[in-house]
Amino acid sequence: MAVAHFRFYAELNEFLVSDRRGRDTALSFQPPVPVRHLIENFGVPHTEVEIILLNGVSVPLEQPVMNGDRVSVYPMFESIDVSPLLRLRERVLRQPRFLADAHLGRLAGYLRMLGFDTLYPVAGDDRVVAARAEEEGRIILTRDRALLMRRAVTHGCYLRPIAPRKQLSYLLQRLDLCRLIHPFSRCIRCNALLEPVARKQVETQLPPAVRTAHKRFWRCRACGRLYWRGSHYRHMQTFIADHCPD
Repeated sequence: MAVAHFRFYAELNEFLVSDRRGRDTALSFQPPVPVRHLIENFGVPHTEVEIILLNGVSVPLEQPVMNGDRVSVYPMFESIDVSPLLRLRERVLRQPRFLADAHLGRLAGYLRMLGFDTLYPVAGDDRVVAARAEEEGRIILTRDRALLMRRAVTHGCYLRPIAPRKQLSYLLQRLDLCRLIHPFSRCIRCNALLEPVARKQVETQLPPAVRTAHKRFWRCRACGRLYWRGSHYRHMQTFIADHCPD
């Protein structure tokens, strides 16, 4: 039996039981074991980890851990330049596409409203969800730690907040999404892109009050749903201004 010492930093401590937070913890195991497996033994999904230092050297998730090793585990960095260090993921998703897990329908709607390609719902168990995300290059959004611990999952985000608006705010900051927002370019219902449509083409489908108050309209390319800049648009514009001031 081997023993290695682990230390988790910053918000990763939230995944740990109280007596393991903010301190070195010895873990017994039978070597060799990938560091990913031992990190998840503590309850920390590998998708929440950005950098792993094994005896002071940056290593990938599948690096074996041996007796006497010291492991430091760091979360996503927002303001520190860590580019000289080895990142864990070979593929960076520069145009983020999301897969929202069950019970995140409101969040999926908000993300679509901001213009982000968001798949929801996905029928099937965790294996199906993980495979779909890998196949389509999507970031899994979930509050299910077990889902993020599946080996097939390379990009995921554990949502600490419970309220949908707070979840959206958390994502905007953690994934630096503000610069990628393209509001009201996707259908909230089916995720397809919207296209401008002339008023005369759709005026018979509009409620009288909308027909009188609005001149510009958009239609979903897939399901045909109509959109105009009403109260939802104004509320989301206010939200964007509050959370993305630059």
